[in-house]
Amino acid sequence: MKPLGPTELKRLHRSWRRKTAHDMAVICDGVQQPFNVGSIMRSAAAYGIKHLWLVPPTADPSSPKVQVTAKGCDRFLQIERAESGADAVAAAKALGYQVVAIELTAEAKPIFEVDLNGGPVAIVVGHEERGVHRDTLAAVDLTVFLPLVGNVGSLNVGHTATAALAELRRQGWS
Repeated sequence: MKPLGPTELKRLHRSWRRKTAHDMAVICDGVQQPFNVGSIMRSAAAYGIKHLWLVPPTADPSSPKVQVTAKGCDRFLQIERAESGADAVAAAKALGYQVVAIELTAEAKPIFEVDLNGGPVAIVVGHEERGVHRDTLAAVDLTVFLPLVGNVGSLNVGHTATAALAELRRQGWS
């Protein structure tokens, strides 16, 4: 098999963009590690995210450590700062987003079992160890989790965000 050249690759991506109906956004609720913020930014740009909200103490996107993994993808995102996760959730809701936290809680449903294809969706990912702040969780519309079946109980927050964005796009394309 021959790999796609630059022109074929652009056509392939353009065809998928035409099939993409709903906007998506990401709220980083205290994601401190620069490489995680950079990874989330790169995945957000790859999946056509419109808005990215950063809640303290999220790493600054202009930091050289963030840029190592972001690879300049910040230029494709509308990055906004919010004083709290609840403020970011309110801002997303004001723009018409359904806000969904990715967190392991007693009420959380598996992301694959929830229909998130009804309109714009903003996902919330939290701190690497403490997760999404409880005040933020109280403000979201829904909490979901990524089912894991291996010997590891959680994923890196950057990988979690990427898997959630891929599932949201998959639902929109199905």
